[in-house]
Amino acid sequence: MVAHLSPATCPLLVVKVGSSLLVESDGSVRREWLETLIADIAARHKAKQKIVVVSSGAIALGARRLGFEKGGRASLADAQASASVGQILLSGIWAELLAAQGLTAAQMLVTLDDLEDRRRYLNITATLDRLLGAGAVPVLNENDSVATEEIRFGDNDRLAARVAQAASANGVVLLSDVDGLYDRDPKDPEAQLVPEVSKVDGRIRIMVTGDSSSGMGSGGMASKLDAADIATRAGIGIAIASGLRDHPLAALDDGAPYTWFAPREGGSARKSWIGGRLSVKGSIIVDAGASKALRGGASLLPAGATHVQGEFRRGDVIDIVTAEGETLARGLSEYDATDAVQICGKRSSELETILGAVPRQVLVHRDQMVLL
Repeated sequence: MVAHLSPATCPLLVVKVGSSLLVESDGSVRREWLETLIADIAARHKAKQKIVVVSSGAIALGARRLGFEKGGRASLADAQASASVGQILLSGIWAELLAAQGLTAAQMLVTLDDLEDRRRYLNITATLDRLLGAGAVPVLNENDSVATEEIRFGDNDRLAARVAQAASANGVVLLSDVDGLYDRDPKDPEAQLVPEVSKVDGRIRIMVTGDSSSGMGSGGMASKLDAADIATRAGIGIAIASGLRDHPLAALDDGAPYTWFAPREGGSARKSWIGGRLSVKGSIIVDAGASKALRGGASLLPAGATHVQGEFRRGDVIDIVTAEGETLARGLSEYDATDAVQICGKRSSELETILGAVPRQVLVHRDQMVLL
């Protein structure tokens, strides 16, 4: 079954490498360690496992070359300039070391918008499929040189999860500076590693404390849990594992500890894309009757809606929220927000009179909705 997949048995695996693993505190590349990781990738490639890499490190590398303070993160302008310089260095290192193992590197730079826009998302999917079919190793990073705060992932953990969706991957490995998810602060001597998680819920999220210990990256355990939620909802297993040891992928095969988030079954590719979106334009609050109907697989009718929040247009992704504030579902709105406000709580027979046209009968169709 899908849930029994592991990083070693996934036919297509996404490997995310954080800045703290790839770049020393002085801004130099941890070249010897990277060579061991690429040797692992080459071994996996030889064993017919396809690999996609999501690599951080461009900002840290560029900041060192430019002499910027705070690792290039003192301002958005510094981060963009650092990324512009660092991305050339980063892609060159990956290309050189992969070539030494007889592998061809392919660079792809993406922004949040690229994976949130359906057409561009499908273009990325097609490119990844062609590259992998040709035997290349795609190396992706966020295009920090042009991304603004409004269109940034902000961390490569969530980017890795979305790339895994686009590539139709079976698993993701987030190489980190810890062995996985602990039931409390890992610095606590009583802390225990959680070996497997079936669902990312409030009980799991309460275990998270602090951010990346290196201060170099932009993620942390909270972003890794977000990534796990995105991936597992799409039927993709995800592992959080330590990259502090040499040959980190081989170490997993040899029994090194990690936390495995088991994939959830069901759902179409389109629904996975909707559920994994990070930019949501607004929300519709629903009553108890609508909540029950939605959980039973129904579409959202205007009669079950009580309030509309945000500015959105037809086709935008919105959240469907219960009266208690729980985000129940996510889907594509059939109406602009202005029209949705007018028909909230109204019966289907009243819609034409209110809007002056023969309208769509639902606010969000069940085929364009995913329960969260």
